[in-house]
Amino acid sequence: MNAHAFDSITADRLRENGSLKWTAFPGTIGAWVAEADFPVAPPISAALHDAVDRGLLGYLPPALVTGVREAYASFAADRYSWVVDPARVHPASDVLTALEHTIRHFSRPGSPVIVPTPSYMPFHTLPRELGREIIQVPMARDAAGRYTYDLDALDAAFAAGGHLLILCNPHNPIGRVLEPAEMLAVAEVVDRHGGRVFSDEIHAPLVRPGRRHVPYASLDETTAGHTLTATSASKAWNLPGLKCAQVVLSNDADVKLWDEVGERIEEGASTLGMLANQVAYTEGRDWLDDVVAYVQGNVTRLGELLEGSGIGYRAPEGTYLAWLDCRDLDLPGGPGSAATFFREQAGVTLVDGADCGAAGRGFVRFNAGLPRPLLEEAATRMRAVLDR
Repeated sequence: MNAHAFDSITADRLRENGSLKWTAFPGTIGAWVAEADFPVAPPISAALHDAVDRGLLGYLPPALVTGVREAYASFAADRYSWVVDPARVHPASDVLTALEHTIRHFSRPGSPVIVPTPSYMPFHTLPRELGREIIQVPMARDAAGRYTYDLDALDAAFAAGGHLLILCNPHNPIGRVLEPAEMLAVAEVVDRHGGRVFSDEIHAPLVRPGRRHVPYASLDETTAGHTLTATSASKAWNLPGLKCAQVVLSNDADVKLWDEVGERIEEGASTLGMLANQVAYTEGRDWLDDVVAYVQGNVTRLGELLEGSGIGYRAPEGTYLAWLDCRDLDLPGGPGSAATFFREQAGVTLVDGADCGAAGRGFVRFNAGLPRPLLEEAATRMRAVLDR
């Protein structure tokens, strides 16, 4: 597919489709929920239509589970050079369900959950719903302005009783693609405290040209020994409503425990979601490459349109999410009001950075997975209200 065909998708068409992203805030450009607005990859669409026509709507067929396991293992080997035993790839409904059960079964009972911030919003709510405290660890900035892990603060969080670290790579919302050396430095802290890692790698296929995703668990025996990895085709191929993710186990102890507790987790994955994920990994790679190139153009164009606006912007290294620094803007309600200001004054709906943790106050998350004309309209509207 020519990715430029994405340009023809209009706001009216997206609203008619009825998604949460485009109907929850009527009349605005939906740049908040982390799903893209691109059409379904043709091989996935064809497979889903065929499945419905054949009546493949029952409980998960064992052959389909095997197919997804093998498809993901092949994809991980080709794209990440990660050799995964297909038998250790397990279905789940979504990454958050995988996180829930990781907290319940694979972390020390009652221990706080460590969340580097700014971070994906449910990382702040889900642990509390399970009766766990959260230890926020604000990320630092290097000389170039890139977010990095504050290893001393991370060490202190483990020393304070934290046991499970939520590591997000590529990192939502800041768009960092973590490098092996920095992940190994994190792993040394985790290992010193006997901690665990839940590695959310759902955005892994969406890495910008010139960068490479390296799964945390693939680094060495230490990272493999303390990690559960969760991923899905849902972000890269835009399939979140089909409810399917993969949990990759990388050590014998977790395999043994999963055999005891994993059945209920696996039952949550939908049959059509499993089929869509299998086809994405096996037949959707060309479509994915078009999307990655298109998003690269989008984040570059967004930077051009925001230049000189007073909004701080660093193009994401991965994901289609842009993290916009509004702390220097002179807004009526202060910088913490930026999301409300742009929704009410510019008609652009964004995520309030404060929902991503205390370190996110004064920022907004902008979803650049838009058709480019709509991205340009959104950025132009934002500039216009700032220039009044």
